[in-house]
Amino acid sequence: MRGRLLGRALDTAVARAGAPGRILFTERQLYYELCRVVRPVGWVPRALPFTPAPPVPYERFEEALARRRGEAPGLLGVLGPDPGPGFGMSADVSDEPGAFPGSGASAEPDLYDYGLPRLLVCQSRSVARMLLANDLHLEAACPVLAADDLPLDPRLLAGLARVEGATVHVLHDASVAGIALTARLRADHPGVRVASLGLVPRHAIAMRLNAARDPAPVPHGGGSPREAVLPAGLDRHEREWLARGRSAEVEAVHPARLLRTVQRLVRGPRTPDHSMWTGLRELRTAGFMTWPAN
Repeated sequence: MRGRLLGRALDTAVARAGAPGRILFTERQLYYELCRVVRPVGWVPRALPFTPAPPVPYERFEEALARRRGEAPGLLGVLGPDPGPGFGMSADVSDEPGAFPGSGASAEPDLYDYGLPRLLVCQSRSVARMLLANDLHLEAACPVLAADDLPLDPRLLAGLARVEGATVHVLHDASVAGIALTARLRADHPGVRVASLGLVPRHAIAMRLNAARDPAPVPHGGGSPREAVLPAGLDRHEREWLARGRSAEVEAVHPARLLRTVQRLVRGPRTPDHSMWTGLRELRTAGFMTWPAN
């Protein structure tokens, strides 16, 4: 009986994970969507921030997924042990070590001659794969790499140097290891502008993401090694949240919300829209396809 109910909840989770517009999602994203179906938290007042533990063990989710008849529409296949540094923006993968994914560096070496205004590095390779599968690299005009592909190729660094304000964005889990990834990128690539997109604990708490609860860290000589890597921007509550061994994955965010948020943050604020009359006036000086003066 319990297995049947979990199977029905999984069917609902599959439909919700891909909505709207048939979004492609990972297995862990489907797992967290199942958790939201089994135990919704929308009814809890906003004044009570918290990060609940997952209500369904991952092993039970895997069993329910294996028993499910037919394919789950939108579910990406499981990644192999290590797809290597060539994983990325298209099926055209360079054999050169360190080449950014999908660049086709062997066939189009001049791609490295252009400026690169932005670059996205994901802590999780499966998250990078999901973003690429949903064409975020095309929508945001931004190559997407996984942390496994670091350090950055020198040719990528040269492309970033050609554009003023070029930024390497980092998408990471709300965990000590995830937050340390941004500091690692800054240390390994001096002179490159590096910005964290999150997650950080306040994001996880605000969205009420399901969070893991690991054993609390053991202090070493008056301070935990966890404290040494935490940036000053975290407040006391966030540090306490991490000190209790809690962590939340990027894949706990709903796929559509993740795509929408990452695209908005990577591309930056949009320029204000012009009015219709402003657009008509600009047509007069736009070129040979303009209205006649008389």
